[in-house]
Amino acid sequence: MTRPVFRFAPSPNGRLHLGHAFSALENERLARALGGRLLLRIEDIDTTRCRPEHEAAIRDDLAWLGIPFEAEVWRQSERFAVYEAEAERLRARGLLYPCACTRAEIAAAIAEREARTGVPHPRDPDGALLYPGTCRARASSEVLAEGRPIAWRLDMARALAEAPGPHAYLRFHETGATTRVPTDPARWGDAVIVRKEIPTSYHLSVVVDDAAQGVTHVVRGRDLEAATDLHVLLQRLLGLPSPLYHHHALLRDEAGEKLAKSAGAPPLADLRARGITPSDLRARLYPETT
Repeated sequence: MTRPVFRFAPSPNGRLHLGHAFSALENERLARALGGRLLLRIEDIDTTRCRPEHEAAIRDDLAWLGIPFEAEVWRQSERFAVYEAEAERLRARGLLYPCACTRAEIAAAIAEREARTGVPHPRDPDGALLYPGTCRARASSEVLAEGRPIAWRLDMARALAEAPGPHAYLRFHETGATTRVPTDPARWGDAVIVRKEIPTSYHLSVVVDDAAQGVTHVVRGRDLEAATDLHVLLQRLLGLPSPLYHHHALLRDEAGEKLAKSAGAPPLADLRARGITPSDLRARLYPETT
């Protein structure tokens, strides 16, 4: 039988913190338990925020943790042509449409609709207001002719007509057993598949790369669990295999908020400077094994 393939895929837009370390160690733990391989992928599609020095720091932190990744490392910034080709496949089938709306225009359209109907506008699983479909109702040629920056959105109704449900993914357990988890991609609305400033999006690049690398087991935080709904749909539309998924618990600060770079979570480098060792860290994260 083919060995399972796992991957840890950080974005080099800052230093790793304890939450990242836990996710990397969970990949290592589960890969070892299931006899799998472990890949490192650098998800650096956001070329305005990702920096080579951050990637170097990530590699240094992971080497310090002693996680045995395989030698070959993929960088998503080197694969834009691949993502463009996959997006074109969706465009050719009428599943993507161009959108020139700015955030301010979207907010104004939603505010007008709420004022007119008195009904709160729906939100996606991340809490963002769903796109109201302004450009979906326009001819693509008209939107493109304006010469404004363009994002490409998934026409969710057409996508679900082409790949009707029920949709689901398989959650795997350390024992090797799996559980079927129903999904509802419609709750994401007409999600952006190709961003204005980048020829892809997280959703597109992650499903394309997981398939290209033969990833069979995806281990990531529960904050990305809802995104799996959209990923399963894209896999269906693009004819890609669906990995098994495991969404681990999130580490939280004293206020109960998840650890995040944007919230000032202390980087691993600070812990290292205080003399904390990888063994100390593992003992803190897995006290039951010490």
